[in-house]
Amino acid sequence: MKKLLTLSQRLRQGLIALCFACAATAAAFADSTLNEDKPFAEVHVIMQVSQADPGRHSLVLDIANNLTKHYGGQDMADIEIIAFGPGVPLLFSADNANQARIESLMEHGVRFFVCGNTLDTIERKQGRRPQILEGVSTVQTGVAFMLEEIDRGYTHIHP
Repeated sequence: MKKLLTLSQRLRQGLIALCFACAATAAAFADSTLNEDKPFAEVHVIMQVSQADPGRHSLVLDIANNLTKHYGGQDMADIEIIAFGPGVPLLFSADNANQARIESLMEHGVRFFVCGNTLDTIERKQGRRPQILEGVSTVQTGVAFMLEEIDRGYTHIHP
């Protein structure tokens, strides 16, 4: 009888451990959504724009568009683009040849961010702060924002 009781206790302990493991796994999956607006996203990408080269700017926009198409639409691809340093002119509102493409990508769920420190530096040097396209979010430190997103699980792309 003692062996049966020990076996019963072992089974109960095993079931309790299994329940805790399942609960921990469920909690991990619940926390794995990087962007609540895109709970079904298969990929989470942050792209860096830090060069003034218009060819690189176009490439970043091409990649964002191609990823959205590849993964089956805006709900399946979570894409962020951060511009800092010499890359911020991509998001200027004045004389922006890419404005229509950027607005289209925004309509398809791509989020754009610009470095506030870079904007501050431009303002100090030129005496005026450049106007940024509507819908672009400003973060204080672009590189720190990018690193935080990478730490959260975003894949970094630097074309």
